[in-house]
Amino acid sequence: MSKYRLVLLRHGEGAWTKENRFCSWVDQKLSSDGIKEAQSCGKHLKALGFEFDLVFTSVLSRSIQTAWLILQEMGQEWVPIQSSWRLNERHYGALIGLNRAEMALNHGEEQVKIWRRSYDVTPPPISESHPYYAEIYNDRRYKCSDVPQESLPKAESLKDVLDRLLPYWNEKIVPELKSGKMILISAHGNSSRALLKHVEGISDEDIINVTLPTGVPILLELDENLHPLGPHQFLGDQEAIQAAIKKVEDQGKVKSAEK
Repeated sequence: MSKYRLVLLRHGEGAWTKENRFCSWVDQKLSSDGIKEAQSCGKHLKALGFEFDLVFTSVLSRSIQTAWLILQEMGQEWVPIQSSWRLNERHYGALIGLNRAEMALNHGEEQVKIWRRSYDVTPPPISESHPYYAEIYNDRRYKCSDVPQESLPKAESLKDVLDRLLPYWNEKIVPELKSGKMILISAHGNSSRALLKHVEGISDEDIINVTLPTGVPILLELDENLHPLGPHQFLGDQEAIQAAIKKVEDQGKVKSAEK
């Protein structure tokens, strides 16, 4: 019998996800399909009888919008939401805004997979001449974060994401979990992967093969020491989920017409 249960998910599809671009810290709303994914997620969680006490999100709109839509579908709009940059997507540095398939064509699929999925490889850092630098670093949401603005990352590996996420997990989320609250974390592909790596003890080598589709809730069942009682469970139609995972994996491949 599990002591604690936690639902984690990658937000619904964003506008740049649809365009197969590295979105990272550029703020994007959900696409029309992303809205449907979040609503479907909420309906499914309601049908399964989940009742949340607290929600954690990043400070990016697609993460927050997903949480809103889920709670709306569940009739739980009153549930408090806490947001932190520490749950943000991985900072992809100079790769932000670039098309993944085009990058695979120019740099090779294996290099793009390393940039996207490896544990400790950091992409080239963003510079002040980057077209999205000012948009990110002049954004008011980062002027009120818990670190000085000059200390915010300019590029991150998945290891870096875990390093900035762990203090928030240990100091903010774990105490709420241990108090008996049912928690939903609406985060991103890489912040969710980093958290799964930590909680489930996934190796540096194996994390490269962990792919999370958008808008699919993941159930974690934990013992009193927050150790998993089994592997994480994707909730929903398993065939559709596997197809969605393949779709994410294919984002970093050269399009067949270009091969």
